[in-house]
Amino acid sequence: MLVLVIAAVSACGTKNDNKAVSGTRGDVRHVPRQTVIDRRPAFLTQCTTRTKQVKHTSTSGSGATKKTRTWYTTEPYQDCKKVRRGTEPYVRVAQAKRWCVQLDDVNGNTGRDHVWYEVESAVYEQAAATEVGSKMTLLPLRSGC
Repeated sequence: MLVLVIAAVSACGTKNDNKAVSGTRGDVRHVPRQTVIDRRPAFLTQCTTRTKQVKHTSTSGSGATKKTRTWYTTEPYQDCKKVRRGTEPYVRVAQAKRWCVQLDDVNGNTGRDHVWYEVESAVYEQAAATEVGSKMTLLPLRSGC
């Protein structure tokens, strides 16, 4: 079971610990982001007017003649809560955009050809400006594309 997990992770591309790699430039690839229109629960704020009894007090006089008068009033207030009402559409990003560069003869090893690395957009632009077969060094985000 462990072998299958390792094989699946290595097939999808793994983190490269940000070590610089060098080689001859092969191909470059820009993978645009993919979006999907999905649905999610929609919530509305529903309010009802309720009433509550509020206690009021008033004092007059001082010392032995001090009197406290108490009365109650009924005051309205809004009781609001969010209620689910159907669904609403939204745009979900299914796959983020990626910039990839293919290197041959990675780190001087002539047996490591056609190795893809995911890179930042600035590195991709720099690689796209160079000619195929020219030597370059880059700092990949991860291996694979």
